[in-house]
Amino acid sequence: MDAITLLTQRRSIPRLLAPAPTGEALDNMLAAGLRAPDHGALTPWEFVVATGEGLDKLSAILKSAAEADNEEDAVVEKATKSPYRAPMVITVIARTKQHDKVPVIEQHISAGCAAQAMQMAAVAQGFQGFWRTGKWAYHPVVREAFNVSGDDEIVGFLYVGTPDCTPAGVPKRDTAKYVTYL
Repeated sequence: MDAITLLTQRRSIPRLLAPAPTGEALDNMLAAGLRAPDHGALTPWEFVVATGEGLDKLSAILKSAAEADNEEDAVVEKATKSPYRAPMVITVIARTKQHDKVPVIEQHISAGCAAQAMQMAAVAQGFQGFWRTGKWAYHPVVREAFNVSGDDEIVGFLYVGTPDCTPAGVPKRDTAKYVTYL
């Protein structure tokens, strides 16, 4: 798949099965994430890969967050099951550093670019994925479990696996609605 097609035809695929990327395919994804735009060469990211028992650990973390909020049973169950929507979940964390020329928001955006790069690398290799954040990414129980504090943020959970469906067509978007020129 050429790069322009990859970028212009991107779709999130929410129905994912095993296998997840392993070996060279996973290494390629992580390498793509590490090539995200990075002003100041701060490498303001961390990628936490969960598969197998790691998904069980992520499930327990999300369940604890829901229970801490005294959520209804249905919400606790949904949070508990959410990591199993794919055979792999990569938690992308912005690990910020104080820097005179690189504001924190730019470091958060850099971590977001890393997530996008990993998703595109997955697609380029025949896998698929979707990126979710949701309220659990900001929850104190989840932040503590991932040692996220201060200006650091979980920028998303990247679910990755083999597509279980054929992607729908890409909706056309009129650039005139979103682009202006000076």
